Amino acid sequence: MQNLVIVDIGSNSSRMSIYQISEDGYCEEIKRCKSDSRLSEGMGKDKVLQPVAINRTINSLKSFKQTYSSMKNVTVMTIATAAVRQAANQKAFIRKVRKKVGLNIRVLSGRQEAYYDYLGVVNKIKMNDYMIMDIGGASIELVRVQGKKRRDLISVPVGAVNISERFNLNNHVPAASLFSAQRFLKDVFHRVPWLKKADHYQLVVLGGAARTLARINQNHQRFRNNDTLNGYHLNQHRVLSTFEYLLRNDLKHRKQIRGLESERADIILGGLLPLITVIDELDSRRIVFSEGGVREGLINEYIRKHYKNY
Repeated sequence: MQNLVIVDIGSNSSRMSIYQISEDGYCEEIKRCKSDSRLSEGMGKDKVLQPVAINRTINSLKSFKQTYSSMKNVTVMTIATAAVRQAANQKAFIRKVRKKVGLNIRVLSGRQEAYYDYLGVVNKIKMNDYMIMDIGGASIELVRVQGKKRRDLISVPVGAVNISERFNLNNHVPAASLFSAQRFLKDVFHRVPWLKKADHYQLVVLGGAARTLARINQNHQRFRNNDTLNGYHLNQHRVLSTFEYLLRNDLKHRKQIRGLESERADIILGGLLPLITVIDELDSRRIVFSEGGVREGLINEYIRKHYKNY
């Protein structure tokens, strides 16, 4: 029995998943941890990781290590995404993590992140044609899937944290700020040359903002099976209504909304606005939630490579 640990250093949160893999390649997730380390906070236009955010992240990684260090037959895979990918002080951060925690970081390119999203989703979603949209803290990955095959993919360097900071979407949002953010995002997505090929496609959404959107609505619907999000779906009207509801509340009142983690209340508008923009661009009528993503894509690839009989 092998224990595979995947540590994912994201822009808004750091996550750890531990999988037990049997000799025949059967895989089961036995532990999952998350820390709101918000590594991308305050990076600004110069894209510099800030000392406070770095220390928060390293403390999170040390906490994760305490969980898996006593386990036997452990393989640790550490990845980093948009915040580290974009950082001007990327190398210094990687050295510090290696020195303080003993982890060797693999920095995924935007295309790699989108590809692993696809690998993590394709076997979990029973649809043929759809668009995957992964909304992270500092980037958004889009994958157009047709006939279950990836046809186009891209990563754009905007996400929940940097949109919220740039357009002051954290608390009460003035109409001018919202309009500026919408114009900016429309311009970003208009530069994706193949986007209109996905007109009317259903959207499969990933990331913290997407999970929050689902949890808010599950609480509203008194959804009984809210342990899983995979396959849960909302129509366009419900998504737009939820965004409007969040927009009408200031930060203090958003923190009191059931299903919305208080730590995410200041970036939820910046996290959902890209989804609202893409829904409008593609006229997507159905939004489907998936628990697959980068970590699941990595584990699928790992099993295929190391367990030939699987």
